[in-house]
Formats: sequence, C-alpha cells, structure tokens
Amino acid sequence: MRILHISTRLILGGSQENTVLSCEGQARLGHEVHLAFGPIYGPEGSLLERVRKFRVKSGAGESTGVRAGDAGSEQEKRSWAGRPCHGVTTHVVPHLVREVNPVADLRAHAELRQLIATLRPDVVHTHSSKAGVLGRGAAWDECRTRAGIVHTIHGPPFMPVEGSMPARLKTRMGNWLYTRAERYAAKRCHVIVSVADAMTRGFLARGIGTPGQYLTVRSGMEVERFLNAAPGESRDEVRASLGLSSDDFVVGTVARLAEHKGHDDLLDSLGDAMKKNPRLQMLWVGDGWWRERLLAKARALGLSVVELDRAGSSTPPLPHPSPPPTRSPQLLLTGLVTPERIPGLIRAMDVLAHPSYREGLPRTVPQALLAGVCPVAYDCDGTGEVCRDMQTGRLVPTGDRAKLREVILWLMEHPRERAEMAARGREECRTAFSAPTMVAELEKVYARAIQIARSS
Repeated sequence: MRILHISTRLILGGSQENTVLSCEGQARLGHEVHLAFGPIYGPEGSLLERVRKFRVKSGAGESTGVRAGDAGSEQEKRSWAGRPCHGVTTHVVPHLVREVNPVADLRAHAELRQLIATLRPDVVHTHSSKAGVLGRGAAWDECRTRAGIVHTIHGPPFMPVEGSMPARLKTRMGNWLYTRAERYAAKRCHVIVSVADAMTRGFLARGIGTPGQYLTVRSGMEVERFLNAAPGESRDEVRASLGLSSDDFVVGTVARLAEHKGHDDLLDSLGDAMKKNPRLQMLWVGDGWWRERLLAKARALGLSVVELDRAGSSTPPLPHPSPPPTRSPQLLLTGLVTPERIPGLIRAMDVLAHPSYREGLPRTVPQALLAGVCPVAYDCDGTGEVCRDMQTGRLVPTGDRAKLREVILWLMEHPRERAEMAARGREECRTAFSAPTMVAELEKVYARAIQIARSS
C-alpha cells in the first residue's frame, strides 16, 4: 500500500512518537510510506532527525507547494516480513500550523489536497486535532471513494473549564468550536482509531462520529528499551550520573513543561515534605514554555534546583522563612533529552508521577511499568485503563493535590507493594504496547477503511 500520514508538528511527544513508529513499522512491512507535517519550532524538540536517518529517499512534492525532504541515509535492511524496506518520505506543509488561522488553514487544506492528488495514496491517516480536521477534509474532497481515510485520537482537544469567568467562557467557546470541527471531520473519514476506550466514550458523548466508526488500538512503543537496560543505563549507573544516591526517593516526570501537565500540582503537594525530608527528590525530564515560571516557583518554595542541560546552573533557593534543605539538589531538570535516554531516566526513578489534566492514554505510564517503576497519575481520560489503583499503580482524582501528596508518601513507605504493582503492570504492557502489535492492528484498520471507501 501507499500510506500517507499527516501530523500537525513533528515535535517530541507521545502522538508524534506513535506516528513515527507506525511509519517505520509499515515501511518494514514493505509499504510505501509518506509523512507530512507542518513547520517545527519551539523548545519541545523534534523527531525529524530520527525520520531522516530512517528515510532512504526524498519525496516528489515541489510542484505541489509542499517541500519534500532531502534524501536520507543508506536503506536500513531490517524488515519484519522479509520484504524490502522503502523508508519514509517526508513532506513539509508550509501553512499547517497549530494555532487556528483561517487564512493559513485554507492554504494548508489546499496544500494537503494537492499532495494527496499527487501521491494517490491507498490510505490517508491523520493525527492530532488540526491535522485531523484539515487532512480528513482534504482527503474526503480528493479521494474518498478510492482511499481509506483514518484518523487517530491521541488525546482530547477539549480543554478543562477552569479559572475566572472570562477564562471559563473562553474555554467553553473553544470546546464548542472544537466539537463542531470534530463532528465535521468525523463525517469525512471511514475509521476513527482511539488509543483508549475513554476517548471513544468522550467523543461519542459529544456527538462526534458513530459507534461503528471507532476502534481502539493501543499506542505502540519500543518496549525492549524499557524492559532491558542498555550498557550504562541501569538504575544505579543513571542515578550515579545524576548525583543521586541509592537512599534518595525520586519522584520523576516525563512531560513537557506546559499547561495541564501537573508540575504545579507536584510542587504544591510535595514542596513542604521535600524541605523536611532531604531524601525526597524530584527529577523532571523535558522542557517547555513554562520552564522559567515553574523553576522560579520551586525556588520560591525553598527548593534548590539544578538544570542539568545548563552548565554551572546550580542555584540556591530564594530566601524563605523555613530552613533551607540540608542537601542539594532536590529538583533536577534534564531539559530536552533524546528518546534513547528516556528508559534509563525512568529506571532511575522510584515513582513516575503523571498528574496531567488532559490525556488520551499517556505513554509515560506504560513506559514506567515496562521499566519496573510504579506510576502515580490523575484519573484522567484513558490513564486508568493502564494505571489501575492498587493493581498497576496509584490513581488519584484529577486535581486532588492533597490525595496526590498522600499517595506519593504512601508509596515511599511501602516499597514491597510498589514493586508488586510495577511487576504486574510490566507483564500486562510488554505485548499490549509493543510497536509490532500496534502496526499489526493498523493493518486490519486500513483493510477495513479501504473496503468501506471502495464499496461506497
């Protein structure tokens, strides 16, 4: 098959990693795979270099107004089915941007439609909200009776209604507009894939699509990296490289420093406990627009901060009425790291905290379980489908900071139960979240979508 994936931005993130692994797996099955995305910018990092290393040829797209990628490295010989691996061809869609912009959006729709007309794919698979709406619309206009059109819901586009009255009204209006856009787009695709059953329930509750359109396919990942430590990536080795001792109790996060990821909640919940107990540490993996504000808040709480990606950045806490911590640091920030480093950094944690207010099914939760680390997370969207309270982790009502503190401190005092929950989740996740399993399930999804398209 010729498969075209469309994503808004190829930044470091769960949905983007899912998309890239899908592309690579499908290329190894012998399919001709194309990946289109908008311009990449910002502090979140990018997966483009990984795709370039995998890709073996450039795409034909100059005449469409879509810039094709440069030729990549020598063809990789790996193939899951004994067929030649054709690599992944990339296309930058100049006007595909994350923000709502009527002029740019109309141009992006035209650019996508022209790319689809040129490639004549058998499957168009869209990811993320903006690319999902524009990509499905362009594909429906161009090829709805000859190509399967598929969309994956990686997470809800709807924002929590909170804050002041003007902020709440703004959020409600935004959610209403997103609902209208998703209803429009659902009528312009054949199959909708959810990474969690909760996504299907939530979208159907808003009148988006029909029950027969939805299928659940778990988000795949490279499970071996988490199951088995690479040389130099064992728990003790990574801890030593970070300046952490075996006696420290490390609460870690792997998330962008951005809105709704819950870093504020961790500081508010644990700040006082960390000052009283120097064994209690935080390890934040990632970067984002809220970095400076969050670190300033941590220092104002009396915590010492080390920014590992900035040489000589160790700073004492700001003046505070409480006594300063007796040892430093208590909050380590790695900044952006390559995906290859994530398994080792998770392995160095005692608990993976994911107090996010807005998720599909957070990849970092099964990744923690695969690495043998117990997660604690807010009961948000599909998170509870993997992190089941007292079975495969601890689940906290969303936004309940007092309970978040209570549960983390309980995990600190109950190492045996913590290890048992992690081991149970590890066995459940090793197959359910593997990339080959996801790619095999998508083969069935595509066959169904193509059948629906060609019989309509």
